[in-house]
Amino acid sequence: MTYRIADWADWKTAQATGFFASTDLAAEGFIHTSGQAQVLETARRYYAGRAALLLLEIDEAVLSAAGVRHERNWVNSREAFFTHVFGPVPLGAITRCWPFGEVNGQLSLPQELL
Repeated sequence: MTYRIADWADWKTAQATGFFASTDLAAEGFIHTSGQAQVLETARRYYAGRAALLLLEIDEAVLSAAGVRHERNWVNSREAFFTHVFGPVPLGAITRCWPFGEVNGQLSLPQELL
């Protein structure tokens, strides 16, 4: 599984179109995702103080079956591999979705992921 922190607006668009996409797909050619152990640091770096977010769980096997290219690439700034998804994510590949963000100034993973 790979995980994407998402805006509610992008999620609403996905509900209407059947595919999740985000601004990074248009700007960079891929959707950034994180491994489960990387989600909180990604949130701290790029989403601090933001409300109304979701955490999407994406099944990479379903992406492959749907013909959506995804690759693990080394990211120097984080000194780790991250999965990049090179196309819109079909809703069928999103296995779970949770509200996500700071609670009392703290970020935490959904209980099901602990």
